[in-house]
Amino acid sequence: MPTPPAHRCSAGDNLRAALTLLDTLQRLGLRRLVLCPGSRSAPLAVAAGLLESRGLALIPAVDERSAAFLALGFGRADGVPAAVVTTSGSAVANLLPAVVEADHGAVPLLLLSADRPARLKGCGANQTVNQEAFLAPCCRWMAAGDPRGLAAMSAQRLCALAERAWAAALAAPVGPVHLNLPFDEPLHASAQQIDAEWARCDASSVVWEQAPAAVAEKPVERAADVLDPDQPGAVVVGPWRAPAALLEPFAQALLRWQRRSGWPVLADGLSGLRGWPGLQLVHGYDLLLGEGHAIPAAPQLLRLGSMPASRRLQQWIAASSGPQLLITEGDPRNLDATGTASQQIAGGLAAWLDGLSDGSPSATSQAFCAAWLAADQQLQQQLDQRWLADGAMKPVCEPALARALSRLLPAAEPLMLASSSPVRDWESFAAADAPQRPVFGFRGASGIDGTLSMAAGLAMSLGCTTLLSGDLALLHDANGWLWREVLAAAQARLTVVLVDNAGGGIFEQLPIRTGPQLDFERLFAMPQQLDHSALAAGYGIPARAITSLDQLAAGLQWAAQQPMALLHLRTDRQADAALRHQLRRAMPPHNGLYSPGV
Repeated sequence: MPTPPAHRCSAGDNLRAALTLLDTLQRLGLRRLVLCPGSRSAPLAVAAGLLESRGLALIPAVDERSAAFLALGFGRADGVPAAVVTTSGSAVANLLPAVVEADHGAVPLLLLSADRPARLKGCGANQTVNQEAFLAPCCRWMAAGDPRGLAAMSAQRLCALAERAWAAALAAPVGPVHLNLPFDEPLHASAQQIDAEWARCDASSVVWEQAPAAVAEKPVERAADVLDPDQPGAVVVGPWRAPAALLEPFAQALLRWQRRSGWPVLADGLSGLRGWPGLQLVHGYDLLLGEGHAIPAAPQLLRLGSMPASRRLQQWIAASSGPQLLITEGDPRNLDATGTASQQIAGGLAAWLDGLSDGSPSATSQAFCAAWLAADQQLQQQLDQRWLADGAMKPVCEPALARALSRLLPAAEPLMLASSSPVRDWESFAAADAPQRPVFGFRGASGIDGTLSMAAGLAMSLGCTTLLSGDLALLHDANGWLWREVLAAAQARLTVVLVDNAGGGIFEQLPIRTGPQLDFERLFAMPQQLDHSALAAGYGIPARAITSLDQLAAGLQWAAQQPMALLHLRTDRQADAALRHQLRRAMPPHNGLYSPGV
């Protein structure tokens, strides 16, 4: 295909096109735009700056990777896509880790990358790469502006492009959308051109309204069609992926099912359901299903959402040969990692329950649930007895930290768990009597990229957040400390609780110890000679060392007075790995779970 010729345009024309695109997105619902530095993206930057006066929250960012994860935090918190604007070249490549997580984790995200026109592609022009292909495999939709430049597009075409991108980011399953936007020179509008185009935008009468598309209603499977609520079974709930505001109606629907069926609920630590009033939850299933504990499979399973993190729970699900119904909240993708679901439907739990008949749990179902709850209660008592002596917490170990933090954080305080050990420790050791709170993490692609920046995005959206992170995950996103001023301006707070075990503690828990001829530390743990408190101080972040868990409450109260603060806890990863192994062998489940009659 021949390269299209140059399109004559002015800097004012480029600004007009950028204003039309962003103004349309804002009218559709765009609230926040994270702006990365660049020259090719200048028309988008100026347009975003002008639209601040109309309520668009503009957040400058020097690091594209951190910027994309900040926007990811926004989208995870409220379900509204935030936009990230970058210049051309390698800047676009830095968006990929966040786009991967947005894809797998079903988070709406809008990427707007400036580019050179087609006539400058593939001919050695500076800062020109095949950026239009970088993100495509992970995006719900990818489109480009006119190859001659955005200024060659009419207002109607620009509005249609924005409208389709917005709709694609929010269509089931929600996720990332990439618009690659060529701009030909000149790029930098004069003050007079800016005034003229802003006045034109204010007076614009472009009206676009899309009538709601007709959606064919699908028949909803009824409860008795797949599962029998009058017979014993269990509910397994994975990480919550929908907007935080939708968790309450989901929990109410689950309460309705439990009151009808009597089934115990095994809820992942990222489900947001732990501590939910009225729900009968099994918190310690990962320990109850531990080494040497041959708990019988459930006669039938209701599985909600994606797969929980616990491998022991995954194995237990795979061993359950009875009917399994997998329901997602609007995600039609295959989420049956064990391959054992009898059926998967995406219409959501509440819709599935519409035809549920009235009734009460059967005696056998109540006995099955009671056995699980008794086993969990016994487990919780054993864990408390291990770490509580005369009311004082013993010195820091990672499992005990998760338990203490779950009780000390204020009710409803949002929490983000970094991947690897923090999310697993929370799942196994957080206290059953801890209050309910929204909990977030990377259970899509389970990476450590952008951990601090995503937590900052959550904090800005929700008002406050506590992040529990390991040292390597925190180091991986050290530029996330730069969000301090943005948090302060938003009157938001992020408290970072750092588990510093000098390397990758998760590898201590895996059977990969090398022989004497190889260096495990260099190959896997990769400890860094770094003082995280000093590093944070370099970014202007106050830090406090916590040497014993009885100091944690005061530390959290101190951190709550800062826009961004670090609580630094040093632990021994080898000793903690041995402790976890010991706990999984030493915490036997209640004998009732083995009873043939249950």
